[in-house]
Amino acid sequence: MSYKGIIFDLDGTLVNSLEDIADSMNEVLQNYQCPVHDLQAYKLFIGNGIKNLIERALPVTNRNEAFIDKCCDSMIEVYRRNCINKTKPYHGIAELLDELVSRSLKLAVLSNKADEFTKKIVLTLLPGWSFEAIIGLSDEAHKKPNPFVALQICKKSGISPGDMIYVGDSGIDMQTANNAGMYAVGALWGFQEKEELLSKGAKYLLSSPTDLVNIL
Repeated sequence: MSYKGIIFDLDGTLVNSLEDIADSMNEVLQNYQCPVHDLQAYKLFIGNGIKNLIERALPVTNRNEAFIDKCCDSMIEVYRRNCINKTKPYHGIAELLDELVSRSLKLAVLSNKADEFTKKIVLTLLPGWSFEAIIGLSDEAHKKPNPFVALQICKKSGISPGDMIYVGDSGIDMQTANNAGMYAVGALWGFQEKEELLSKGAKYLLSSPTDLVNIL
């Protein structure tokens, strides 16, 4: 198969953002006198948008809609100043992107992270590469694994879904890829385990970013 484009997830795929997310959420929890969590716990909390992150991080007794919304506003404010403090591209991502550009593949980023932060992180930390689209979450109805935005990226890029690879580190990413009719590739350096990726439809697993070249 000769693929023409690649859509990447962001957190856990292109960049390691775990510490900035954990630091920000823990600051919010402390401000509201709620228990904080260690770094590993956040691997299970993230990947499905900010409201789901907050709901998972809050004590069960605090998981009412009004309080979640209040924490959401606080998290946006705190994360806005923290989102590129410790976040860095994974080792091998720069080399991979260089190789993909040399092969004239079209690249895009699709995340369940808020659109504002998705764009800020990509444009700040990955400024040397041109992406057809950099899209985060702006409408809950279109949140992954809904394939709507992934298919819009295909349309914008002029690439059919069957000619597109989707790379992500979560089961949600694998579901998104399969729902869109794309080739689902799991990143093992991210936040979820191999078994989760395979159970949700990963067709190929990467141990390191440059392994992706093997299927092009």
